[in-house]
Amino acid sequence: MRKIREMLRLKFGVTPPLSNRQVAASCRVSPSTVSELMSRFKVCGLTWPLADEVSDETLEAQLYPEKPRPESKAVPTPDWAYVQKELRRKGVTEQLLWEEYRKEHPDGYSYSWFCHSYRQWRSLVEPVMRQTHRLGEKCFVDYAGQTVWVVTNPLTGEGRAAQVFVGVLGASNYTYAEATWSQDLPNWLRSHVRMFASFGGVSELIVPDNLRSGVKRADWYEPDINIAYAELAAHYGVAVVPTRVARPKDKAKVENAVLVAERWILAALRNRVFYSLDELNEAIGVLLEQLNDRPFQKLLGCRRSVFLEQEKPMLRPLPAEPFIYAQWKKARVGLDYHIDFEGHYYSVPHTLIHQLLDVRATSETVEMFSRQQRIAIHRRSNQEGQHTTLAEHMPPKHRKMREWSPERLAAWAAKAGPKTRSFVEGLMASKAHELQGLRSCLGVVRLASKFGTERVEAACERALRVRALTYKSVRSILEKNLDRLGDNGVQPQVPGAVHHRNVRGASYYRVHVLGDVGAPAMEGEAP
Repeated sequence: MRKIREMLRLKFGVTPPLSNRQVAASCRVSPSTVSELMSRFKVCGLTWPLADEVSDETLEAQLYPEKPRPESKAVPTPDWAYVQKELRRKGVTEQLLWEEYRKEHPDGYSYSWFCHSYRQWRSLVEPVMRQTHRLGEKCFVDYAGQTVWVVTNPLTGEGRAAQVFVGVLGASNYTYAEATWSQDLPNWLRSHVRMFASFGGVSELIVPDNLRSGVKRADWYEPDINIAYAELAAHYGVAVVPTRVARPKDKAKVENAVLVAERWILAALRNRVFYSLDELNEAIGVLLEQLNDRPFQKLLGCRRSVFLEQEKPMLRPLPAEPFIYAQWKKARVGLDYHIDFEGHYYSVPHTLIHQLLDVRATSETVEMFSRQQRIAIHRRSNQEGQHTTLAEHMPPKHRKMREWSPERLAAWAAKAGPKTRSFVEGLMASKAHELQGLRSCLGVVRLASKFGTERVEAACERALRVRALTYKSVRSILEKNLDRLGDNGVQPQVPGAVHHRNVRGASYYRVHVLGDVGAPAMEGEAP
């Protein structure tokens, strides 16, 4: 009432008079409130300044007269418990339920009174019910603040603390709990997998806290979800909606579930000694069954009954394939077009040298991604310091070199002839490293493309006879036509060749030009 008199004073009792917007700003009310007051003042029959006998009650009665109340009548009260149950179903609204109510009771509550009466009833039932959660919509997850000590060495009493994961469905309060060794990413994801398997379905949303395993960077508008957590959400077809930082009311459901789990599960286990994680989870499972079967104090049924009858049918089905945990990391491609993952080197296309890639590794495979596109996949290897290389990732020159493996060289040598095969095997065995022998043998292959396999076979036979197991020896024999000499050192007659007394031949060249007269003959040659 004090503000009403002040608004009238500012409007009519000052010079110059203030506008409605200025009066509203001064009295901290909306301009529409001032406008409505001035309209009522004009038609109420009062004038400014107000007479001394005009009291606050008289002023209120003149400005805001009471509306005549309708005659009271017996109105059937809706079944508010049924209304609450139906509102949890997807697509059901208060408007729809009111229309159904009016069909049965045409003289019943108006829509506004229907909604007002329902909210009053809901506020008296249970405080936690003030949040409305549709059936199958949300699943809240978090870790309990308390831990459970597990003895790992019975002789010394040494042990470690186990973390307790808690998940709860929003509509039915159906609770899941289990113990894990830590809150790291693998345990976080595997707890989700076991939780959904226990529910027998998947909710539409997952509401976690800003745990590092789930959220890499908290943000009010767009939190940065861990890539492995996002992969789990995509596998199950759910959306992850983290709570705001330092806003526990955003996840009041799971906060209450954690409190209940600590009181009815962890407190009951406080005097027990556990020697393994499996033993602890078995004890938690027994108490969890009892918790979900406890009847509600102000509602009918229990967590399990509401879950089975109402919420489980609304959950999405589990995917056909189980979720496979994958480890993600970033790795830069080296000059040898390989990336390093846990000491083993995996190849990628050589055009990606120096680029930073995303690496996804499961227990079986290692995949590389560039701009969310998979560009390579390998079978995972635990051999440190070794390489896994695909031929299609290599440059053309490297690929051509790679194609000539020792096995392929041996197969080619066998086709060329037995002497060539013996030469290649002896050459490979005489080198300190396989790569040295491989290059020498590739030189012999190129000689075959120039001189033919028959001449190479003869040259290899001659090289074996003099124990010259080098590429240069075979090349020299072919270039000097020594492969065409017979065992007596005389070149065989070639059909169509011209014979004349002035054509001296190879024997003359050896004796008179090379000056090896009287030199000992080579093995298998005539002196």
